[in-house]
Amino acid sequence: MTSPAGRRSYGVKGAPYGFLLPATVLFALFFALPIGYAVWLSFRKVHVSGLGLGAGARSEVWAGLENYKDALTDNEFYDGALRVLGYGCIVVPVMLGLALLFALMLDSERVRLAPFTRLAIFLPYAIPGVVAALLWGFLYLPDVSPFYYVLEKLHLPQPNLLDGGPLYLALSNIAVWGGTGFNMIVIYTSLRSIPAEVHEAAKLDGASPLQTALKIKIPMVAPSLVLTFFFSIIATLQVFNEPTTLKPLTNSVNTTWSPLMKVYVDAFAKGDIYSAAAEATLIALATLVLSFGFLRAANRRNKQEAAG
Repeated sequence: MTSPAGRRSYGVKGAPYGFLLPATVLFALFFALPIGYAVWLSFRKVHVSGLGLGAGARSEVWAGLENYKDALTDNEFYDGALRVLGYGCIVVPVMLGLALLFALMLDSERVRLAPFTRLAIFLPYAIPGVVAALLWGFLYLPDVSPFYYVLEKLHLPQPNLLDGGPLYLALSNIAVWGGTGFNMIVIYTSLRSIPAEVHEAAKLDGASPLQTALKIKIPMVAPSLVLTFFFSIIATLQVFNEPTTLKPLTNSVNTTWSPLMKVYVDAFAKGDIYSAAAEATLIALATLVLSFGFLRAANRRNKQEAAG
């Protein structure tokens, strides 16, 4: 017969698992299970017998790596990946650079109205991506944009931001406008956690605000920079809202502009969920490799600096 002390000991040891159980169940149902089902579908295809008419004419069979081979040799999927690469080369450095700059400025002793400024910079992040894309899309249209009206009155050139190379800048601007505030808050929170003694020591040594920022603040918030870069890579590889929303406003954005848009077209327009599952799995693998590859490189560099 188990003693009361034994039952209490068992209850204490099992308490953490009880707290983890709801999160584990939700993770399994809404994250692990859908991913597993998508991977399973990526190895399947539809086999059509005869004319494909009648019961049993269409059946689901094992396809092996055929869907992955088709995705990797699909020019539309490959071109979309190249577009996202160019898009990311603009978005990630600009967004993180502005976030770091704003965070350093807000952490300065001379800043005024800091709460209002933080809210103003963060507020665009609270706006849904589709709404932000619609807002900027109409600002890009020459017929309705107030900016084009002002340029016309001033007899200045009116660039077409929805065509050719400027389209990348237009799409990147939406992402930068919406994501800078979130990254700024992450970096700013890390800056505020730096002990006051560090700032006082820098002042005693005669360091200027710029030297303090470059030599002390930025190195000390490096983990936050790594985290924001990690999030930015994931968001860039999964870009979907901005080009999809701007697609009706310009012919320069096709239905497969990004890999995720190609997945949507294959799954819901063409009805080929098996190819779409393979493409989605490839996007997830690319996100995993790039993200954790960067994290591993950053951790290795930190260890080398600590050892040196």
